[in-house]
Amino acid sequence: MDALLATPGLAWLILAAVLAITELLVPGIFLVFVAAGAAVTGVVTLIIPEFALLFQVVVFTIATSAAVGIGRRWYANNPVPSADPLLNDRVARLVGEVVTVVEPIAAGKGKVRVGDGEWLACGPDAPAGARVRITGAIGTSLNVEPVIA
Repeated sequence: MDALLATPGLAWLILAAVLAITELLVPGIFLVFVAAGAAVTGVVTLIIPEFALLFQVVVFTIATSAAVGIGRRWYANNPVPSADPLLNDRVARLVGEVVTVVEPIAAGKGKVRVGDGEWLACGPDAPAGARVRITGAIGTSLNVEPVIA
């Protein structure tokens, strides 16, 4: 432990390794940027061993911020394809689904049954029991169109 405290650069590199390993064990991707910041701080501290702790923390903060910025830019330019891009967009998942009108759509407004719930609906007039197709949504109201048999 004394050797670790005597060589803070080594301590920073060990911290970087621990963070990188932890990144592999937990979901998401964030610790890799912190690990990069710790690694940069470790290398700088190994090169300049008399570097004060305050400056080490400053270097760590700047390096981590830079790594996060680079990572964000990289992910913005290289989006990761998703197997289910509509996973968190419930309304988008409903588009194209055929549902039943439960409250007549009159003057453009009514209700439809989706699964075991009722949703507000906007669209051409339709009587209760009619089948309509969801074409989109505005807020919590579904846009529907009649299903042509």
